[in-house]
Amino acid sequence: MSSHLKKTLALGTCLALFSQGALAQTAAQTPSATPGQILYRDGIAITANYTGEAATNPTGGIRQGSDYAGQIYIGADFDLQKMFGLDGTSVHMALTQRHGRNLAADYIGNNTSVQEVFGTQNLHLAFFTIEQKLLHDRLDITLGRTVANITFLNSPLYCYFQSNSACGNPTFIFKDSNFTYFPASSWGGDAKYDLTKTLYVHAGGYEVSPVDKTFTSYGLNFSGQGDTGVVVPFELGYATNITNDSRPRHYQIGGWYDDSAYGDPLLDANGQVAVLTGQPYARHHDRSGAFIRFDQMLTRPDPNSDRGLTLFGVAMTRISGQETENRFYEIGVLQMGTFPGRDQDDIGFVVNDQEFSNRALANVRAARMQAGGHGNIPSREIMMELTYGAQITKAVRLTPNLQYIINPDQMAEPSRTRNIPNAFVVGLKFTVDLSDLAGLSLPAS
Repeated sequence: MSSHLKKTLALGTCLALFSQGALAQTAAQTPSATPGQILYRDGIAITANYTGEAATNPTGGIRQGSDYAGQIYIGADFDLQKMFGLDGTSVHMALTQRHGRNLAADYIGNNTSVQEVFGTQNLHLAFFTIEQKLLHDRLDITLGRTVANITFLNSPLYCYFQSNSACGNPTFIFKDSNFTYFPASSWGGDAKYDLTKTLYVHAGGYEVSPVDKTFTSYGLNFSGQGDTGVVVPFELGYATNITNDSRPRHYQIGGWYDDSAYGDPLLDANGQVAVLTGQPYARHHDRSGAFIRFDQMLTRPDPNSDRGLTLFGVAMTRISGQETENRFYEIGVLQMGTFPGRDQDDIGFVVNDQEFSNRALANVRAARMQAGGHGNIPSREIMMELTYGAQITKAVRLTPNLQYIINPDQMAEPSRTRNIPNAFVVGLKFTVDLSDLAGLSLPAS
């Protein structure tokens, strides 16, 4: 067992002991309540789970192989109104321990993972924030050590899939900006204001620090040392839920501005092709992009159930800056409740199209020619996934999936002399709700 894994399990033990201490004063008064219900009543919610993702490519890619990546997640939410009478105030924290290998890097050769829990493979402070609700809960402000991708361009629908092209966010945002991602936390925050019961505006700002994304960082660089700028996402949204809509929906339009440093996809500081001169790629600042996205429930046979078919999609484009990709499109469907008696199972399909920029393609072409290769470079990569999620028990969920990658990009392997063959991937994702097994799951809503 790795030292990081031991530390994470030790932390989980400490949280469990803390929970037991909090329970001791009230358990005798409420003998029928579960530990999780007692903690929740007193303002504490503990969440712990394990996610494992295996993947193999029997055909295609650079070569055939298999990899496994996993994540332990331990989180806690503290309602300070219940605990200390501070109205509308709460604290959120989480730690992760990630481990394993990346099939995309090891065997396929493209730079979009087919295992979404790969990244920042160490023990990491994922977030530690304070949230304040004001104006009768119409204004919600969160500040602290956090990441952009858990509050922007995110949807619970996305992580029914295993591919990182969809889960947890459309991959374009990470290719064309320094959008911060879970669990590589940095200083930041967001504010959301409800204009009406369904219409809202939302904006945030997040420190960009390459140091926080390394394998040697643990999310504890509180000084801000090493930051190169700020990324600012914003959106106007329309959202309904089961209380005010028989078929809930979300529609958003927005964008981002990123003033942090990034590398040119092709040229060095002298305007020459960097892969040919051997000089570092030129550094730039200031880039931006825009997006529209939606999800719409199409069928819901039982108003008292989540069963039904939902359609979702996103379109993203660059506006300014020297980028790796020009545009990104995604469309998908998810059916909750598959067969009689399987209301918690799901079946879904998603496909996305990543269109590369001329500069990025020219960089690969130059590297290939220098290595003695020739031929055309595909201008887009298409990734798709068919998935089935089976709720085995209340705490255990298995999600076998099939993925197919057309024209795997060569951005991570620019000196290959020929195109990477289309890759077929067989995956298996599983989750175990550790808090439920420990009796710490939240009360049913």
